[in-house]
Amino acid sequence: MNEVSKESRKAKHRLQASRFVVYVILIFLSVVCLFSFYMLFVNATRSNANLQGGFRLLPSNYFFKNLYNAWTDASINIPRGMLNSFIIASCTAVLATYFSALTAYGIHAYNFRFKKAAFTFIMAVMVIPNQVSAVGFYQMCVKLGWTNSYLPLILPGIASPVVFFYMKQYMESVLPMEIVDAARVDGSGEFRTFNTIILPMLKPALAVQLIFTFVESWNNYFLPALILDKAEMKTVPLMIAQLRSADYSKFDMGKVYMFILLAILPVVAVYILLSKSIIKGVTAGSVKG
Repeated sequence: MNEVSKESRKAKHRLQASRFVVYVILIFLSVVCLFSFYMLFVNATRSNANLQGGFRLLPSNYFFKNLYNAWTDASINIPRGMLNSFIIASCTAVLATYFSALTAYGIHAYNFRFKKAAFTFIMAVMVIPNQVSAVGFYQMCVKLGWTNSYLPLILPGIASPVVFFYMKQYMESVLPMEIVDAARVDGSGEFRTFNTIILPMLKPALAVQLIFTFVESWNNYFLPALILDKAEMKTVPLMIAQLRSADYSKFDMGKVYMFILLAILPVVAVYILLSKSIIKGVTAGSVKG
C-alpha cells in the first residue's frame, strides 16, 4: 500500500509539474503575441520626435494629439476609409459564409452524379492565387463599369473555397443526416430546412468563418488597389500605404501608428463579440465524429 501511495504521489507531482510547464509556455506565448499590440499602443501615444529618439516601453502623453491629427487629416479621410472597409468586409463575410455553408450542405446532404468531381473542382480553385486572374478580372470590371465600386470587392466573396472546405468538414462532424431526413418527412422545404435547422447547428463554425473572412477582407490590399482610385472610395490598407508613401518632411510616425491602432479596433471588436463561438467552432470542427 505504501508503494502504491508513493507511486500515486509521484504521478500527481509529475502531472502538476507538466501543468506548470504548460502554463509557463502559454503565458510566454501570450506575452509574445500581445507585446506587439502593446508596443503599437505605446507608439500611438508618442510624438514623431519621441519615436525618432528610439525604443521605449512606457506610454507618453501624445495619445489624444495623435488621435486628433489622424482623425482630422486633410489628405486622408480616416472615418470614411474605415466605413468603406467595414461595408466591404461585413458584406463579404456574410455572403461568403452563408453561400459557402449552403454549397457545403449541398455537397454533404445530396448524392448526385459528379459529386466527387464537383468537390475536387472546388478544391482545385482554392489553390489558384488571385494574382493569376487579376488582369482578366480587372478588364472585366472595366467593361462592366465596376471600377471605383464595392461590387467587385464583395461579390467574388460568394465563391470562397476555403470557407466551403471548412464548413464541409464541420458538417461531417456535427450534422447527422437523420435530422435532414426527418425534416423532409415532415414536409419542410430544402431552403427552409437549411435556414431554420441547419444554420443554427452551425453557429460556432459560422462565427469562425465570419471573423476570418472579415479580417481577410479588411486587410485586403491587392484587389482594392486595382479597382479603387477615388479618394472617397479607398479602404484602410490603401490609406495606410498612402500615409507611408508621404513626403518624409511631412511624415508623422505618431499619426501613422494611431491610424494603424484605429484600423485594428473593428477586428478586435468582432473577435470579442464572437470569441465564445470561435472557440467552440475550432474545437468541434477539429474532431470528426
